[in-house]
Amino acid sequence: MSVGELYVPLAEGDLHLEPLREDHREALRAACAEDSEIWEIYPFCYMGEHFDPQFDSLLASPPGRCVYAVLKDGIVVGMTAWIAFGDPGWSIEIGNSFIVPSLRSTGFNRRLKRLMIDHVFACGYERVVFKVDVINTRSRAAVRKLGAVEEGVMRRERKTWTGRVRDTVIYGLLRDDWQAQGGLAANA
Repeated sequence: MSVGELYVPLAEGDLHLEPLREDHREALRAACAEDSEIWEIYPFCYMGEHFDPQFDSLLASPPGRCVYAVLKDGIVVGMTAWIAFGDPGWSIEIGNSFIVPSLRSTGFNRRLKRLMIDHVFACGYERVVFKVDVINTRSRAAVRKLGAVEEGVMRRERKTWTGRVRDTVIYGLLRDDWQAQGGLAANA
């Protein structure tokens, strides 16, 4: 199964993931503008003059990257993506994630990730990967709460838009681990 085959609309209650479209542009611009500080620790900036080129690159993503608009009650509140990682049909990365500050620490991100993880394991994948900047302590904690295990650090993995050289922590979540903690895929 390819990354593109995972790329279907997903929903649970007031939470909807829609494949990113041009008509999400202004709503996502507004969502990204709600947190001017977060972009300093992201590899790319989605503020001000940086937004349109970044959004255009998301729409033109290569086959190995499929980006969603994240909606709550029909309002765009962020983005996330499937990113090819490892053996196709076996392993996938969830990344390019951002949600507005008002939804952080509310359980919304956990619901979002559970929806995606349940979907990927129901589709037969065995492994989900998260790549997180070593200095992004909030995201690292959120990934650990999902049951993902820190597998190592890729030193000097990339240069961010600010010119800072980033170390990236790799986290892995296996199907068996997810089922053991009661993930919905346990019943699939």
